[in-house]
Amino acid sequence: MKKAFFAIAMMVIFGIIVMGCATKGDLEKMQAQQQQTDLKADQALKASQQASEAAMKASQAADQKADQALQTAQQANEAAKTADQKAQAAEAQVEAAKANNTFKQSMKK
Repeated sequence: MKKAFFAIAMMVIFGIIVMGCATKGDLEKMQAQQQQTDLKADQALKASQQASEAAMKASQAADQKADQALQTAQQANEAAKTADQKAQAAEAQVEAAKANNTFKQSMKK
């Protein structure tokens, strides 16, 4: 009876030891997976920061180009106003010349 009890006790102890080792292995596996997940999260964070910086630079470049386009449009508008004023002055000179010519012709008669 003592031998049977001792054999059963040894089997139970051996089973507990084996279960403990398996649990330790599972824990190590889980820690390795957690480290891989943390590494991937860090890489994703770095990538998102780089993407954010690139987007900010692109936005600033677009803003600068928009400002340049606005300045160009304003200069074109001013040039058009100047051209319009010159055209009106030329029309006024033509009308004055016509009036003067008409006046001269009326004086000749």
